[in-house]
Amino acid sequence: MSIQSTIEAAASTLPPSLARIAAVVRENPSIVIDKTINELADECRTSVASVVRFCRAIGFSGYAPLRMALATELGKEAAQFSARGAFGSEISDEDTLQEAVSKLAALELLAIEETVAQLDFDVLEAAIDAIDSADRILLYGIGASQFVAEDLAHKLLRVGRNAHVLSDSHEAVAASVLQSAPTVAIGFSHAGSTIETVRFLETARANGSATVAVTSAKDSPLARAADHALFTEVRESTFRAGAMVSRIAQLALVDCLFIGAAKRRFTETVDALQRTREATRALRD
Repeated sequence: MSIQSTIEAAASTLPPSLARIAAVVRENPSIVIDKTINELADECRTSVASVVRFCRAIGFSGYAPLRMALATELGKEAAQFSARGAFGSEISDEDTLQEAVSKLAALELLAIEETVAQLDFDVLEAAIDAIDSADRILLYGIGASQFVAEDLAHKLLRVGRNAHVLSDSHEAVAASVLQSAPTVAIGFSHAGSTIETVRFLETARANGSATVAVTSAKDSPLARAADHALFTEVRESTFRAGAMVSRIAQLALVDCLFIGAAKRRFTETVDALQRTREATRALRD
């Protein structure tokens, strides 16, 4: 897992003084290389001790090891982004439209590559097992995560699976209580702390469902509520409120889940896709 992705994933769980440091480093990772520990503490309106605690919170013993590792990471990415015609990871006001789009594309490609590179295939296999053995598949997310839930539901419905996207928190909790058939509940949340989604998985698990989380935060309430947690590696752009890069990484994991589940019933899947494609052909003419 890259240092910048680690900071992105940890940001929402850090105490305020460390969260300020995370925010500054996320916006400009090279600040760690350019500034001393005292200068970074001043920039973040915090103490040197807080900077050291921040380093430890993301897996480093101190500021010097973080500087060295981040310098190496940024150097590698400079070459990688330059080869793609999009150096750097942040979109600035000075960028042309072409430069901004190139930077976004580079971030999205990087998110997919890093997500797949760190994917725990044993956990993925277990999540696919849960989907394959379920008679009912419940999916829930809020905001951009709801669109990802809808994407997986659409794919599963096209191959004859009983998949439901739940529209609000009351409906999600109510559906997760009912166990008329073997059920898997899948919750989507980038930060892993969305209260409604966490409650959905907790309730589903308490009532006998298998539970799957798709999130970027390993030490998050959503991950703890899941039997099987799948993690994205994401660095959002300046416009992170738009949930662009995180959505792309989640969609990559959704495709992994779908491909795995489809392969379990390969002949049925191919037949279903052909039949549904034929049935909708007239609507496309």
